[in-house]
Amino acid sequence: MINFEFSNTTEIVFGKGTENQTGEKVRKYSDCDKALLVYGSDRIKRNGLFDTVCESLKAQDIQVLELGGVKPNPRLGLVREGIELCRKENIRFILAVGGGSAIDTAKAIGVGVPYDGDVWDFYLGKETPKETLMTAAVCTIPAAGSEASLSSVITNEDGWYKKSINLDLIRPVFSIINPELTFSLPPYQIGCGVVDMMTHIMERYFTNTTHVDLTDRLCEGALRSIIANGVKTLEEPEDYDARAEIVWAGTLAHNGLLNTGRVQDWASHRIALEMSGKYDIAHGASLSIVYPAWMEYVYSHDKKRFIQFAVRVWDVDLAYGEEDAICMEGIRRMREFFCKLGMPLTFEDAGLPVDAFEEMADKATYGDTVPVGNFVKIGKAQMMDIYRLCTPSGKSK
Repeated sequence: MINFEFSNTTEIVFGKGTENQTGEKVRKYSDCDKALLVYGSDRIKRNGLFDTVCESLKAQDIQVLELGGVKPNPRLGLVREGIELCRKENIRFILAVGGGSAIDTAKAIGVGVPYDGDVWDFYLGKETPKETLMTAAVCTIPAAGSEASLSSVITNEDGWYKKSINLDLIRPVFSIINPELTFSLPPYQIGCGVVDMMTHIMERYFTNTTHVDLTDRLCEGALRSIIANGVKTLEEPEDYDARAEIVWAGTLAHNGLLNTGRVQDWASHRIALEMSGKYDIAHGASLSIVYPAWMEYVYSHDKKRFIQFAVRVWDVDLAYGEEDAICMEGIRRMREFFCKLGMPLTFEDAGLPVDAFEEMADKATYGDTVPVGNFVKIGKAQMMDIYRLCTPSGKSK
């Protein structure tokens, strides 16, 4: 186990009716008289959540300004619009109501307002944010874990680059999580979310760091709970208990606890981000395609860890066969589970072309100058191989 520092300052307010506490929580952290409410579609207006949140804020004498239209794979253009609005109206608090895309947008606006340059500088790694407006979230989609994470991922429409920043500064000061707010989500969105949270855990699980049994077991327990409740929550979307397990798992998957004392990987996310950046495919769907292919490509690097994963997470019997067979059976069972969630397993399943592997790999590795991942370093050529494994034939056409 390596040295680590762990601090997560996001206050979690979990359970039924907790959205009614929004105004009280904003007032707890800020003396602001205005808040920018960032959201995606008008679904939150149709289901009454928008009015509930606004009434709660107004009860605390907080004026609400709106910034709607956040899309999946959130856009830099809207971030810049939000920055200008905050500056013009002297807004000092940003509240995201929605899923990871809305929350990531709020975080980007937060660091962009006090910065003299272009907020995209942060996502390119040219500068590091030193200050931010306070952000908070009313979470309506179990997936990204952005409600308690140090991450924000934004897509630049100019070239369709998708980049991230990761630092404790941008964690929301509080997040309200009511599983009931997720009941009306389409099954596909829930499936994408389940895959996203599972891969967040696995990016931490597949590590070269030794003697991390405690966090191994935490990761395995979280994955087993998601597996037990994932399909059930699709079949019975208003089963509060099943949905609550999934919603809380999504938060814990990405709040930093599960990576304490270990080096994380994140190669698969970099590979998948290029897919969702170029083709605007849902993040979870890109991961259901990429992650099993990455596993097939790298499992021989540490067969013992992949055997442990197959046995402890997917109940593969150690007597199943030789080491390779056990590793591959664990991967097969994961693919089977993704299929049950209604997720694509190949480029073809997702209706994507297979003629841009080199372009995506070049972007992800900055022209083959920066490999991705830590478990196994993946350069441009290796990434193209993994993309080929994401096709039925195992090669591009």
